[in-house]
Amino acid sequence: MVTRMITKRNVFLLAFTAAAALGFTAQGSAQETIKIGELNSYKTQSAFLDPYKKGMELALEEVNGKGGVLGKKLELISRDDGTNPGEAVRVAEELITREGVSMIAGTFLSHIGLAVTNFAGQKKVFFLAAEPLTDKITWQNGNKYTYRLRATTYMQTAMLLPAALEAKKKRWALVYPDFEYGQSAVENFKALMKKSQPDIEFVTEQATPLGKVDAGAVAQAIDDAKPDAIFNVLFGPDLAKFVREGNTRGVFKNRVVVSLLSGEPEYLDPLKDEAPVGWTVTGYPWDKVKTPEHMAFVAAYQKKFNDYPRLGSIVGYSTIKSIAAGIAKAGSTDTEKMVAAFAGLKVDSPFGPFEYRASDHQATMGAYVGKIALENGKGTMSDFKYIDGATVLPSDAEVKKLRPAEAN
Repeated sequence: MVTRMITKRNVFLLAFTAAAALGFTAQGSAQETIKIGELNSYKTQSAFLDPYKKGMELALEEVNGKGGVLGKKLELISRDDGTNPGEAVRVAEELITREGVSMIAGTFLSHIGLAVTNFAGQKKVFFLAAEPLTDKITWQNGNKYTYRLRATTYMQTAMLLPAALEAKKKRWALVYPDFEYGQSAVENFKALMKKSQPDIEFVTEQATPLGKVDAGAVAQAIDDAKPDAIFNVLFGPDLAKFVREGNTRGVFKNRVVVSLLSGEPEYLDPLKDEAPVGWTVTGYPWDKVKTPEHMAFVAAYQKKFNDYPRLGSIVGYSTIKSIAAGIAKAGSTDTEKMVAAFAGLKVDSPFGPFEYRASDHQATMGAYVGKIALENGKGTMSDFKYIDGATVLPSDAEVKKLRPAEAN
């Protein structure tokens, strides 16, 4: 009887010791890496996000190859956000509670980025919005815990403004996807143009459902309105359909076209020799940028993936580099310390150095502006120049009025 009780007791102790050891090992393992949660619309926006993910992988390889940050390697845990704001919030919550990430990053579409921005503010979680462009993320809906990497709709529209004004056209047509990004871009274009050219007229607005553009009807409606110029904000497959229908119907002939994002390889390449020559665009002429930092990035990217970079590659790469720099400056992954560290944080990127402004949490990374041209049967950018984001952002005093008081 005594022997049996001792045996049971030993078994219990052995089981307890094993469980405790397992728990300690799991805890120790979790502490060996810095977990970054990332969510994005991978299934529906693959043209941009496949290169974006490759850019992140390259940056992780470089950071971890040098020993990581604070002696720990970075670990990226990515999830699809279902291209839905509610699902994105659920995924963000899961990354924090189940995966134990220290911070979150990512999102592509503006309305999803806004949902995660709101989540980060409520839950007091550090969030780096990588790609969504609406100004509201860092201005009207901004909060203490959210920073943003990519140049905003306001910034990119302001970059295109000189070309739009130089054209001296009075009658403009507007075409844009009918969600936050498109609405924000058009609102900015109207305001900036009216300020500098008060007699401007907007003769038609074609707001199209995202991913479901009736390109023929839109192109015809624009042509019927007889504009002198067109401001386009469509991207992806919607852009390709619009360009093809516009070319077929002669909508762009003898008309100035100013367009957001259309010089990005992910959207220009599918058009091949149908690329709309002469459009003034923001974009990324990856094969023509010869700065040392960019050439080094391209060489590393091509070596790893046997492919050329797209704009998404730059964004993904710079997202991870920003987070690594932020953690190093903070000396911690503590949320409050990360928030403080990102204020004025300087980051090196393939586009050159930029920083995150303390006033509105917006990065000053810029974009290339030029004209679409054809070379060897393929669309590219010509007559381009890099516009530093800092040169097109409002002053600190101006943005302070745009942000909620508690975000300043």
